[in-house]
This record gives sequence, structure tokens and C-alpha cells, in this order.
Amino acid sequence: LYWKGFWLWALGLRFSLRDYGFCMATLLLFCLGSLFYQLNGGPPKVLLEIRQYLGESTFVDDHGPPTPRELPFPSQMIYNRVGKCGSRTVVLLLRILAEKHQFNLVSSDIHNKTRLTKHEQGDLMRNISTIPQPFLYTRHVHFLNFTRFRLEQPVYINIIRDPINRFLSNYFFRRFGDWRGEQNHLVRTPQMKDDERYLDINVCIMENYPECSNPRLFYIVPYFCGQHPQCREPDVWAVERAKQNVIENFLLVGILEELEDVLLLLERLLPHYFSDVLSIYKSPEFWKMGNLTGTVKKHMPTLEALQVLYQRMKYEYDFYNFVRDQFHLTKKKIGLKSASQNSSHEPDFLHELALRTHEPLEEEEEEEDEEEDIGQEDANIWLVQP
Repeated sequence: LYWKGFWLWALGLRFSLRDYGFCMATLLLFCLGSLFYQLNGGPPKVLLEIRQYLGESTFVDDHGPPTPRELPFPSQMIYNRVGKCGSRTVVLLLRILAEKHQFNLVSSDIHNKTRLTKHEQGDLMRNISTIPQPFLYTRHVHFLNFTRFRLEQPVYINIIRDPINRFLSNYFFRRFGDWRGEQNHLVRTPQMKDDERYLDINVCIMENYPECSNPRLFYIVPYFCGQHPQCREPDVWAVERAKQNVIENFLLVGILEELEDVLLLLERLLPHYFSDVLSIYKSPEFWKMGNLTGTVKKHMPTLEALQVLYQRMKYEYDFYNFVRDQFHLTKKKIGLKSASQNSSHEPDFLHELALRTHEPLEEEEEEEDEEEDIGQEDANIWLVQP
């Protein structure tokens, strides 16, 4: 009986030591696994294989909070709106759509700074990248290359219009404002003297006033070329750079003359942002929101002045015709029929320019004031190279 009790006690002790060793070995393995996890920024491969073997479902998956809403693609959008190209119309639509579709719309109130220093570029792009997704950021600003700062490049959209019509809209808007108030233009351009305000546009063009000549006529292309100083020079390099950016970074660049088709394509390509945009645009309620902002006292220059203006804007028209062709190609791919276009790309003013261009329900956001030119020597110091 004594030996029987002794062996029972020894057997129990042996099992206890083995259990104790097992527990210590398990704890050691756990500690080593945790250390390996932290050193490598993730779980060890063996743990991933074990989880795959046991199944992907976890307690958190089965009992935790609901899975976050899946972000639309793309979830980062930029509309670097070109002045006097329907942008106010689109921004009004975006405000309605942002509330309807629950995306973050950030519309900058800076209208007079399209060219940025390298430091300003970095600050702006980092701020944009911190906006909760999905978002759409809009501002009058020349194209920004996020990849130069090792940031994820958002998807761009934009709208342009016939260059001469854009110029005319801006010329008269700066002088006489719109229907929002008789003194609207005096608030925007208080320094403008009467001699300049009432300058006949034909005189401005034919006598080569600065406002009616280059480089100030070279306006649309820099929005797509970017922040490099050469993007502000009216030449082939800037145009080709702008075309390349349109192909590589812009999902869609529409033309204001076919605004309803632009909205329809945006609705097809970006339903998370633009679903129902065309029906909203056509609604009487929307038209009442902006019918006081059409440019007043606008009239057409003489044919001779238009021909001179067209020659000065040949690079603008080169880019505009390229964008128009790309836009029509996209329409064809989607299945939308385009109106017959002049394949030779002759000047639109030779085909009743004033009747051809569609004006949106209201003129776009106030055109930025002319900026002071940045010296080439300074620009080479701070500007990101292409």
C-alpha cells in the first residue's frame, strides 16, 4: 500500500513537470513570435499559413463592428478649374452632388494664384492628400505633379472652351461684371481707369495692347502643362507637355460647347460623384440659382480683329483642337453621337463663332486677377522640373 501511494505521487509529479515545461515552451514561442512580428512590421509567415489553414474568419470578423464603407475608385479627385470655362456651373452642381452622394468637396476660395513655389506646391499637395476620402478638390491652379513629392497622384478632370470665346468672356467680365449687381465690376477691378475699362476691344487687339497679346493670351495650356516656368511660354514644348498630361493624368477634359455631353460622360465614368448630375443641371430649380452671373456688355470684335487674335492664339487652338478630338473619341467609345465637326480645324470664328459656343446657365467663378510674373532666375531655384 505504501509503494502504491508513492508511485501515484511520483506519476502526478511527472505529469505536473511536463505540463509546466509545455506551458513555458508555449510562452517562449509566443514571445519570440511577438518579437518577430514587431521587427518585421507584420506577422511571421508561419502564422499567416496557420491562419490560412484554419480559415480567414476571426472573432472580430464575426462579432466586431460593421465593415467600413468601401471607397469608390478613384477616391481622390482634382478639378483644377480653368477660369471662364463653366467652372461656376460645375461647382454649384458639385455642392449639390456632394451632399447627395456623401463625398467630401473642398472648393478653394483662392482665385488669383495659379502658379506656386516649390514650397507652396508641397504644402498644398500634402494638405490635399489628408482630405478624408472620397474627396474632390477644386481650385484655379495649374497642374500639380504629386508624384514629384512621392505622393499618390489623384485623378484630374477639367473643362475648357473655345480660346477666343474664353478671352472675350474674361475681357468684358473684368470691365463690366455680370448681372449680380451694377457695381460688381467696380469691386473686382477698383484700380482700372475709365480709359482702360471702356477700351474698344478692336483697338486693344489691333494695337497690340498687353491684355490682347502674348503671353497673357496663353492662358489655357498652362493649366495642363504644369508649374514649370516654360509652361507659361507660348511654344510647342508647353503644348506637347500639356497634351501628355491630359493623356496620362486626366480622366476627362470636356469642352464647354458640349456641356451636357460632358456631364453625361462624368456621370458614366464617375457615378459615385456625378450620378444624376444631368437631371439636376436640367432642373428649373438649378437654373434659378445662377441666372444673374452672365457677363454683360459682351460683343464680338470685327472679323479682321478675330483673325489677328486667332494667329496670336495658335498654340491655344492647337491644344483646344487636341482636347476636342480626345473628347469626341471618348464619346464614341461610350456610345454617344457627336455633332459633325470641321475635320480641318479651321478657326471657329469663320463659322459664326458667337452662335456656336454654348454659354452655361451662369458665368463661372470670378476670374483670377493677373498675377505678377515670377523672374526666370527665381523660378529656376524653386520650381519642380518636369
